[in-house]
Amino acid sequence: MTVSVAAILAETAGRRPEHPAIVFGAERITYRELWRRARSCAAVLRARGVGPGDRVALVLPNTPHFPAVYFGLLALGAVPVPVNVLLTPAEMTYVVEDSGAVALATDPSYVDVVPRVVEVLCEELLAPVEPIDSYVPRDPGDLALVLYTSGTTGRPKGAMLSQLNVVLNVGTTVRSPFDLGPADVLLGALPLSHAFGQVCGMLTCFAAGATMVLMARFDGPEAIRLMAGHGCTVFMGVPTMYLALLDAATSVRPKLDRVFSGGAALSVEVLEAVESTFGCRVYEGYGLTETSPVVAYNQKAWPSRLGTVGKPIWGVRVAIARPEVEGRIELLRAGEPGEVVISGHNVMMGYLNRPEATAEVLVDGWLRSGDVGVLDDEGYLRLVDRKKDMVVRGGYKVYPREVEEVLARHPKIAQVAVIGVPHERHGEEVCAVVVARSGVTPGVDLAQELVAWGKERLAAYKYPRRVEFVTGLPLGPSGKVLKRELHRAVAALDQSGATGGRHS
Repeated sequence: MTVSVAAILAETAGRRPEHPAIVFGAERITYRELWRRARSCAAVLRARGVGPGDRVALVLPNTPHFPAVYFGLLALGAVPVPVNVLLTPAEMTYVVEDSGAVALATDPSYVDVVPRVVEVLCEELLAPVEPIDSYVPRDPGDLALVLYTSGTTGRPKGAMLSQLNVVLNVGTTVRSPFDLGPADVLLGALPLSHAFGQVCGMLTCFAAGATMVLMARFDGPEAIRLMAGHGCTVFMGVPTMYLALLDAATSVRPKLDRVFSGGAALSVEVLEAVESTFGCRVYEGYGLTETSPVVAYNQKAWPSRLGTVGKPIWGVRVAIARPEVEGRIELLRAGEPGEVVISGHNVMMGYLNRPEATAEVLVDGWLRSGDVGVLDDEGYLRLVDRKKDMVVRGGYKVYPREVEEVLARHPKIAQVAVIGVPHERHGEEVCAVVVARSGVTPGVDLAQELVAWGKERLAAYKYPRRVEFVTGLPLGPSGKVLKRELHRAVAALDQSGATGGRHS
């Protein structure tokens, strides 16, 4: 049996050659043309010595050039290593060198900032050369992609995904939960370099024969204009995008059928506001770079279950294990909180060049996620928090997400993240880092108001005794809050003696 991610585009180009695959500005690219461009890129890459199994870094923004080069590599049997264009040159260099890339593909807008540690290919990839005939067949276990984790807890690691990992994740999710078809139009606002935008967005769109309206960079008002103008039926995004869409909402509203949230926790308040504002269902799900990426999702066939990320997709099993037990998996019963563990066709081959890190997370046939969650009797998964983010105050466990959900409902808060900070008596204290809404003055009065708000709604050991105000939360490439940066910022405040909020 042979399997290739390249077949996703090739087969749709055969079935629906004249259907638009991508809309980008005034450009409309059919599936036939996109596959021709990909095969043309493959010819250029092959002439440069790139072949099956070779890894090539992609530093490309959200333009039609990304899928052309991406599928060109896959057609050769080579391995794309997508790199987020927002990384610094030093961060890009780390990914390129760590991945063992033999070359780097970019476009003219980034050619002056990419690292020159390997051969850089730019205009050559756009040359009108004779395309290769078709794609190289691959075995199911062959490496398809190396996707780097967001590095929220340390240096990024390259998750190795097999051809079968990706093809089955796409083949499963395109029908359930995304339910995509040729009539759908999807706004491609997520970075194609990230698993959510690349696999859930681009690959499922192409597998369905749908149309993707690409945005070079997300902007709330522009996203609404594009969705309304192109008749978008589907939107996929991270929570910060939904906040921007709510801020930008005007009388001109897109007629969306369904939207999907992932990448980070979406508060119930924001979910309800999006449904009310745009008149469509919001489905929240769960995935990891290491799981190709989808693990679980809510979907229209099931009753709405707010506060959960739905049930596992077909072929995937989710269980809850004792988080404190290392080296083996001890499963817990339904209703007991613990570490989310995953098994199935979506689990990665391992981390590139990281055998010890791989052994830590792949245990007894399960992938340890590092997330704390609870499964109910019907199989719905509720995420509690990241295991490493848990605060222990006076011996009591406090999960920041629970506190964040409560504080996010305060009318003067735009965004909030909760962390633990050192405390002489309690070991750790609960600290809320807050972005105030536009027009609201942050300061001691508001801090006292937020402490009182939390005290009324949370157990005595859970509510924050400390509030710090910032103008924005540091976010990683996937939209997750970088809590290590918040820890550093608060520690620097303590060292300088200049706190921005309240201790009580």
